[in-house]
Amino acid sequence: MIIIKNYKEYAEPGDEMRSDNIKKGLQRAPHRSLLRACGLTEEEMEQPFIGVANSFTDIVPGHIHLKKVSEAVKLGISEAGGVPFEFNTMAICDGIAMNHEGMRYSLASREIVADTVESMAQAHQLDALVMIPTCDKIVPGMLMAAARLDIPSIVVTGGPMLPGEYKGKAVDLIDVYEAVGAVSSGKISEKEVEELERCACPGAGSCAGLFTANTMACLTEALGMSLPYCATTHAVSGRKIQLARTSGKKILELLEKNITPSKIMNQKSFENAVKIDLALGGSTNTTLHLPAIAYELKDQGVMVDLNLFDNLTREIPHITAISPSGEHTMFDLDRAGGIPAVLKVIQDKIDDEVITCTGKSLKENIIDAMVLDPTVIRPLDDPVHKEGGLAILKGNLAPNGSVVKQGAVDADMMTHEGPAKVFDSEEDCVEAINQGEIQEGDVIIIRYEGPRGGPGMREMLNPTSTISGRGINSVALITDGRFSGGTRGPCIGHVSPEAAANGPLAVVRNGDMVKIDIPQRKLEFIVDEDEIAKRLKNAVKPERKIKGWLSRYMKMVSSADEGAVLK
Repeated sequence: MIIIKNYKEYAEPGDEMRSDNIKKGLQRAPHRSLLRACGLTEEEMEQPFIGVANSFTDIVPGHIHLKKVSEAVKLGISEAGGVPFEFNTMAICDGIAMNHEGMRYSLASREIVADTVESMAQAHQLDALVMIPTCDKIVPGMLMAAARLDIPSIVVTGGPMLPGEYKGKAVDLIDVYEAVGAVSSGKISEKEVEELERCACPGAGSCAGLFTANTMACLTEALGMSLPYCATTHAVSGRKIQLARTSGKKILELLEKNITPSKIMNQKSFENAVKIDLALGGSTNTTLHLPAIAYELKDQGVMVDLNLFDNLTREIPHITAISPSGEHTMFDLDRAGGIPAVLKVIQDKIDDEVITCTGKSLKENIIDAMVLDPTVIRPLDDPVHKEGGLAILKGNLAPNGSVVKQGAVDADMMTHEGPAKVFDSEEDCVEAINQGEIQEGDVIIIRYEGPRGGPGMREMLNPTSTISGRGINSVALITDGRFSGGTRGPCIGHVSPEAAANGPLAVVRNGDMVKIDIPQRKLEFIVDEDEIAKRLKNAVKPERKIKGWLSRYMKMVSSADEGAVLK
């Protein structure tokens, strides 16, 4: 059992445990009275208070099992000599929020999650935190809070969903989205979609491919903020409960040694995380979330921007082909050795001396790691692609940058030139696709969907899935919105500055020729500078009638290339 008898050995001179502010001395008698109402014993009054931030909810598959995970965490905390206090945060399912007004709240909810964890930890002076997220915005939101608070913290990600099976093939949520598009083109029947719908998502966990939720779990492990193998251990696995219990014990050790997030998440750790992202071919949304987490550590000299991704993607090969970039699933990645095995493959390209939440270095964590299936985690001399899975494109259409998952783009679409088909909303675009208005060779432009213009930077999974489902192959899509981690093909998002901020995307017209060159990192439309300036001067923006807190969000949010943080 770990007892925090040595805390003061590690603390700064004059420091006490934070929880002493609510439980020590005569002036805290009222506070202790309230704590006693919660059932605390005399012995527990002397122990560290550990917050357990749980994002459990009944409506999100990635979170429906988290009560059981939190019980294991709390058991581990109690066994190690701490007092667990559980509280909840919100959790939005991007799949359920997709393609309607609800998606405006998804990215924005990241800030609420961060603020909730910060508020609970500060108001109750918790000594340390164990955070239990699973899905897209909850993982980075909790990491932002951990960085902001800088008290000992550890993350237990909820784990991937098992893949479904349909006609002998592994399937996931993206297959259902693409099947809807296939119906509209007559490729499959509505009955077949219903059959697929019933088996694609078999139970608890984040959707089975390397979409944003699972990508962020992998990066959390690579950052050193969760225990080895946590990211790929499936939601329904007994090993997940074991990891949760061990994490509960481990947080007391981190508190004893005063190992805080700023000591774990330094510049080198973030670079390791970017490298893992590129090696895996993860979601483009990481170019929003890693900069946002790093922003909370800017006073410690941490800086993550699109240039870092661009520089490192030329150094790190793409070595896994996990859905949507290939046929493998997160189950295959876990079976092949998980994130420790991927780190082992690129060990010479990372800084393995960084400290992690195990209290050990990354090097020590992966010393026994092995690649158990080289067809899933490929060697450096036989990668899926020679460059990393993401590419940053710039040009007169995206002066500050844009992002594409190049690892999921077919070779014949790595360069493309075609006429623009311009839409001022996702809904208008989807209607045009279903009406057969999009032709081979077109470049679809969806604008005014950025962080400010949307507001909320909606994901464009519905248009991309509809295009794929209809079998339209040589079409590109460019937006100042973003894409689901399940997107594949020449889909370029995060165009900055966004149209609502007077970015050039606002003045693209139907028929303008657009040139995409992923190998050369170029995104341009063939219009001269004088004409662009003239168009910008006369641009008319669509009006959005926004109510509620999103009206505040749109006034405060930064651009996508800065992580869409609130300033």
